[in-house]
Amino acid sequence: MLIDAIRAIYKTNLGIKDNEKTLVFTDRLSGSEIIDAYEQCRRERLRDIALLTAEAGRAFTKKVIFFEYPSTLGHGKEPPVQLWSLAFGDKAVKGLTDAGLLKPLLNKEINDEGIRIAEGIIKRQRRSSVSAVIALSNYSTSHTRFRDLLTRVCGARYASMPLFDFAMLEGAMNVDWKALAKRTESIAKMVNNAQDIELKTMNGTHLCFSKAGRKAYSDTGILTKAGSFGNLPAGEVYLAPLEGTANGRLVLEWAPTRELASPITLIIKKGVVVEVLGDEPYADYLRSRLNERMENANIAELGIGTNDKAQRPDNILESEKILGTIHIALGDNSSFSGSIRTPFHQDFVFFRPTLLLINKNGKKTALMKDGRFIYGCRYA
Repeated sequence: MLIDAIRAIYKTNLGIKDNEKTLVFTDRLSGSEIIDAYEQCRRERLRDIALLTAEAGRAFTKKVIFFEYPSTLGHGKEPPVQLWSLAFGDKAVKGLTDAGLLKPLLNKEINDEGIRIAEGIIKRQRRSSVSAVIALSNYSTSHTRFRDLLTRVCGARYASMPLFDFAMLEGAMNVDWKALAKRTESIAKMVNNAQDIELKTMNGTHLCFSKAGRKAYSDTGILTKAGSFGNLPAGEVYLAPLEGTANGRLVLEWAPTRELASPITLIIKKGVVVEVLGDEPYADYLRSRLNERMENANIAELGIGTNDKAQRPDNILESEKILGTIHIALGDNSSFSGSIRTPFHQDFVFFRPTLLLINKNGKKTALMKDGRFIYGCRYA
């Protein structure tokens, strides 16, 4: 059963052909990481999944590349040079190095002109790039320039699967993909009619922001077209709020992989977190990450869960896909229409939310009330 579900990643989600070079990678524990026995076991299982996935891929293509590297210690950080070479080819990486662009890319310090030049270098060598990627690292590579250049410039299909767990193969991955795609795309269409968005939850969260000029994207799990990118498990509509426009507060009850002992409140003004309130240990971690770079405090993403098979709240990869949830991310949004580049992207999920869509005339439409979708109903 499990191996059939893994094979479906190649056949159904990515549509791998027998002549396509496919890259499967994971990250191993870094020597500087201090984790408990449960977390160590979970990380070891993730590596097992990656190895099994790479081996299963040989039934679909002989060109499967497997690679593992030391953990980068953070979601949104660029992977190491060796992975860039495997993905883009040695000539592309040499070209980036000779142009003085590789280090700024890895540090997310490259400017727009540098990105334009890097795109040209990679485009000239794109025949050497991989056709598809299955990213089974613990720390997400979704919001990296590595992923963006592979999908947007090289046309690779990219399945991002950070924190993946065997149980997801029988849970959130065991979904009707066609029905999920139809639902997700329908919700994205409604969101794209809005100019502003307002989020409320019963625990005190209240956030308002503008989405003017920003597109809501659909993560459906169908990644068969060139340049496709999404999570597996899939099932969300997501967008980058317009920088500088978010105001309000977020009351967090869940960290990415556990329920918090007590809530943490984030105060947001003019698009950034200006204060972290709470004495839960995770609050200190958040404060330290937000103090590293001012860009880390950016309100980067709003996501809407659309997967009716997703259930578990203690793994952000799945919890942000639960039908009727909302997630908000901090940090980098440069890979999906935003302007903030930083080696940090962290999502937080909110249950039973009310989400209001506000058009250019100020009329409010409730997309969700207390976690239930309200199609076409008005709510003031």
